[in-house]
Amino acid sequence: MVLTAIPSPPEERRLALVPAAVERLVKLGHEVRLPQGYGAPLHVGDEAWAAAGATVVAEADARARADVALVVTPPAPKVLEGLAPGTFVVGFLDPFFSLPTVKALADGGLRGMCVELMPRTTYAQKMDALSSQASLAGYVAVVLAAQRIDKVLPMMSTPAGTIAPARAFVLGVGVAGLQAIATAKRLGARVDAYDTRPVVAEQVKSLGARFVEFDLGGEQGQTDQGYAQALTDEQLERQRAQMAKVVAQSDIIITTAQVFGRPAPRLLDAAAISGMKPGSVVVDLAAATGGNVEGTVAGEEVVTDNGVRILGLHPLPASVARDASQVYAANLTYLIEHAWVDGALRPTSEDDIVDAVLLTDDGAVRHDAVRARLEASA
Repeated sequence: MVLTAIPSPPEERRLALVPAAVERLVKLGHEVRLPQGYGAPLHVGDEAWAAAGATVVAEADARARADVALVVTPPAPKVLEGLAPGTFVVGFLDPFFSLPTVKALADGGLRGMCVELMPRTTYAQKMDALSSQASLAGYVAVVLAAQRIDKVLPMMSTPAGTIAPARAFVLGVGVAGLQAIATAKRLGARVDAYDTRPVVAEQVKSLGARFVEFDLGGEQGQTDQGYAQALTDEQLERQRAQMAKVVAQSDIIITTAQVFGRPAPRLLDAAAISGMKPGSVVVDLAAATGGNVEGTVAGEEVVTDNGVRILGLHPLPASVARDASQVYAANLTYLIEHAWVDGALRPTSEDDIVDAVLLTDDGAVRHDAVRARLEASA
């Protein structure tokens, strides 16, 4: 197969391929053709791609001959016009919130493989790009908070007295939340954490943090895929009310709650933020889908009237783009290695992974919920 990678928008520094991934793909028997200057965001010159075994060509030529095009972010419909019908477009496609891209894929006869739809199974972990990027986002969130907050994170004993440790509160204990907890603890903060899934309490405690429990009433837990179940409006209201005391004591808050295909749940309202100490920092990892925090502005840092900083900066993994690209490229490489055998895609009827991630095929959208959303928007 001939593989290429589509450059991302200027604000996105991550790459879908790195030289090490190119070497692996070439050893697997694939041809890699990359557009000139593809590695510029990470200062990877064309000569590095050539040394890894890729052919560097004009961008139009790279797309025209590709059997598979790898992406980091959902490509704009205009970008897809240079791909031949039947080409696979593999990567983050954000299908529920990038409907023009989904429509362009289907209308153009392109076969979109959406990594967000990767099954949560042990075997698929090495292909799980959502998890690899979420872990980095959790790390970056704490580092950003440490840079913005007006106090140190660890306890310090000085001749002039003892400085109490900063208090961090992590909302949502998925991959991003666990990494945020671990990072905050390494930096010396006192960490509390909360999740609607009681099953994660032991993971929180194993990292040295305190798991906070609230009585929400009704059922709460996780889906078969391991994601948190969406709460009812009544449960969300009870959650916010009981959370206010912990929020008021916190110097740093990291929110990570997202529900795939839906706007992010609102966890903290303006009243809760107004109860925080001046100089406190809130990092909202769900900013791109509406935010967990009232007052979050996607892509911006907001300072409230009482001096609380709310960071809606995204995508956070792009700020550690070198490592983010390394793991993302590995995720895609493992997916390609699994999905194609002797140049042929495994049949969806025989492979759960291919069946799950293949979003568009034969001019149609295969995912029922995405198709319904697209039809409703027409």
